[in-house]
Formats: sequence, C-alpha cells, structure tokens
Amino acid sequence: MSRNAPLRFLEFFAGGGMARIGLGTGWACAFANDFDPLKAGAYRANFADAGDHFHEGDVWQVSPAALPGTADLAWASSPCQDFSLAGGRAGLTGGRSGAFFGFWRLVQALAAEGRAPRTVVVENVVGLLTSHGGADFTALCAALAGEGYRFGALEIDAAAFLPQSRPRVFVIATREPVPADLVGGDAFRSAAVLAARDRLPTELRAHWVDWRLAAPPARNTRLADLLEPDDAVAWRSEAQTAALTAQMSPLHRQRLDAAAGQGRVVAAVFRRTRAGVPKAEIRLDGAAGCLRTPRGGSSRQMILVAGDGAVRSRLLTGREGARLMGLPDDYQLPKSQTGSLHVIGDGVCTPVVRWLAGGLLEPLLKGAGRVAA
Repeated sequence: MSRNAPLRFLEFFAGGGMARIGLGTGWACAFANDFDPLKAGAYRANFADAGDHFHEGDVWQVSPAALPGTADLAWASSPCQDFSLAGGRAGLTGGRSGAFFGFWRLVQALAAEGRAPRTVVVENVVGLLTSHGGADFTALCAALAGEGYRFGALEIDAAAFLPQSRPRVFVIATREPVPADLVGGDAFRSAAVLAARDRLPTELRAHWVDWRLAAPPARNTRLADLLEPDDAVAWRSEAQTAALTAQMSPLHRQRLDAAAGQGRVVAAVFRRTRAGVPKAEIRLDGAAGCLRTPRGGSSRQMILVAGDGAVRSRLLTGREGARLMGLPDDYQLPKSQTGSLHVIGDGVCTPVVRWLAGGLLEPLLKGAGRVAA
C-alpha cells in the first residue's frame, strides 16, 4: 500500500461525523451509519458524499454486503448510556450499549469472508472499564481476541486539547504487526486502564498491548476564548441568576466572589440534584464540564460571568458546545439549540481523534517503525 494513499474506514454510530472530521483528509470513509434521524441529518448536511456511503438505520439491520471491500479501520462509538455513571449501568447487555454486538456481528461476518478490518477502535465512557465489576470489558476483550485482534486501551480526557472535561476510553485493536515504538508509553494509561488490564484472565492478557501515545503540548485555550460576544447572546433575568447562585454551596460562592474580585471571571455551571436538593456547581479552572445530550433529565450547562459587582448567567449555546468538541464554525448544526446539543453531546472530540490517528493509528497502519517481538 502506498504510504500516501488514503486509509479506508468504516464509522459505526457515526452521529454527526465527528470521528471522520478528527481522522482528517488522509482518510476515506467507505461506510457510515447511525439510527438517529437528527444525527443522520447533521451528517448529511456536513458531508457532500454522504449519499454514497451513509446508511440511516439500526446497525442490526445492516448487511455485511453493504460494507465495501476491506477497511483499514472500523471505528465504533457505540451508545454509552448503559456504561455511564449517569445511566442504569446495564452494561453490554443493555438495550443501547448492546448495539455494540450489532456492530461486532458485522466484523465477524467480514472476518469470515477474509476481509476483516485491519484495526478496530471502540470509543466509550470510562465506565466501560468497570461496568459489572469489569465483566463487560472482559467480554469486549474476549470478542476482540476471538477474531484474532491484539488490543489495549487508553484513557484520554479532551481537557488535554480543549477546555472541556471529557474523559473517554479508546480500545485500539489490531491484526497488524505492532511496531515496537508504539508500545510501552505511560501517557493516557490511567489507573483505571491498568486495573482493567490486570483484571483480565491470563489468556486475554496474552493479547494485550500497552499502547504508546505521546502526550500533547499544554492546552492554551480557555472556555472564555470559545464563547460568543456578550452582546450576541440571550442573558437570563436577574431573578433567574439569583436563584441559580442561591443553589451554590457557600464554598462555591466564596470562590466565585474571590475570583470576581480580581476582574471579569467566566465560570461553567452545571445543575445537579444531590439527595433531592438542586445544586449549582461551578468550575473556575477555565474549562467546561462534560457536554451531555439534553435528555433523560440532564440539564444544559450554563455560563456565569461575574465582575464589577455584577453577576450574569445564560445557557451555553449549541455553537459554543460545538467549539468545545473541536468543530469548526462552518459545521452545520441543527436549527434548534436542543437539536444541536443532542448531536454534539453524544460525539467524540475531534482533536482527540486527530491526535490518536496521527500518533498511533497511522503509524500502525502504514507500517512505520520496527515490529515488536
């Protein structure tokens, strides 16, 4: 294969195509799917070639014949709710995360035809590592090993690239020879990843790879850098803001007042219910909390701006959320704020994908470096 030829990939649970954007122009999408009409609409709006390869519908209804040729990569950001701490923790047997097996049956069918993807990436919430005491992660690893893949996991927080706290686990599995220079790193091998590895049965540990991925340069953007101008957004009333600040703990309010005494301060606010009592929790570290979809009782993040003796609050906009996912301003969002946040809240941060692709996937698939023993 020419080192300059585009790498071909299949994107399952594609949403608005954020993994595709992150992979970049050195990759060619041969197939993508999502069952959600709103996300499918966003995908079509942003990729002129969607009519050639995008399938809207349940992954269980996709035929192996719909997947062309042999792909270098199959990317699967399967639904995360059943792994999330915010969900019911049903694990891989859950109705949503069980969609993983709809994807995996396709990989198995391709393998039976001699055209298994060379590499697979499964992206999900960090709860995947501990769901059902680690049994779900073990089941995933057993599925990968059963089709001849070696695998390992990295925990990457988007906060290393963007002002949003969004830790995710990336399981990278391959049938390719593993270059020695892609093994043995410490960055992104969190305590949770190491514990999940160490819980695996001996026969699965034999398939494990401690992937090496360099840490990125220090992030130099803050939440305030990605926000719309103050005069371009709708602010909530003084009464609404007062009600919000009244939900803060005394400690959070003290921190806000102290920071505001030094000048203008921008804080991210997330409303939660603790023991039946609504609480407003603020971040003053220049980052937003993890974006979520506005469903299942989740509330939209808010922005609080304080200084000069005044405090104002407003909702985070869809465009600001898109920037927190690394999307360019020409990315076409749904018309409603709720729809926009629905698409981006389930997505993967594009700079994280780009870093993973450039530092690991592309060297692996293009055969850079010497092969590990």
